[in-house]
Amino acid sequence: WKETAEVFRTSWESVFRSVEMAVEWGRAHQDLSGVQAIGIDEIAWKKGHKYLTLVYQIDAHCKRLLWIGKERKTKTLLRFFRWFGAERSRQLRYICSDMWKPYLKVIAKKAGQAVHVLDRFHIMAHFSKALNEVRAGEVKELKAKGYEPVLTKSRWLLLKRPEHLTDAQES
Repeated sequence: WKETAEVFRTSWESVFRSVEMAVEWGRAHQDLSGVQAIGIDEIAWKKGHKYLTLVYQIDAHCKRLLWIGKERKTKTLLRFFRWFGAERSRQLRYICSDMWKPYLKVIAKKAGQAVHVLDRFHIMAHFSKALNEVRAGEVKELKAKGYEPVLTKSRWLLLKRPEHLTDAQES
């Protein structure tokens, strides 16, 4: 059993060394010239709010992962810009991210010349929340004035794209 465990451990160490060498070679030979558009996001990789920060190229001619950083912190994104370099950062024309304030601050500081596009998911989440608050307020006001609350149960109807409405929903 000990011999099998040792062979297994040695095999995994060999795999890890090979992967590490391949990544180092790739990093050393990576061409970062011409990157004009990047996206910044995070992914949860473990329970308990453990995140990785991802930066990827989103130019029309090239879409690829550029960088991964541990955690979702201001320092993490600053490390990306340090790695990417001041000259390349000044050449960025577009940056897409969510509305997390630390991201917004770092992007303004390190690539303020770029058009900052906020991702659609977060914009629509805010829009949906605002629409629902207005709709609920209107329902309450209509009821208070003795009118039929016609906006009751219309949240999803208002958020649905017109081309996806059924005939009954359109009328």
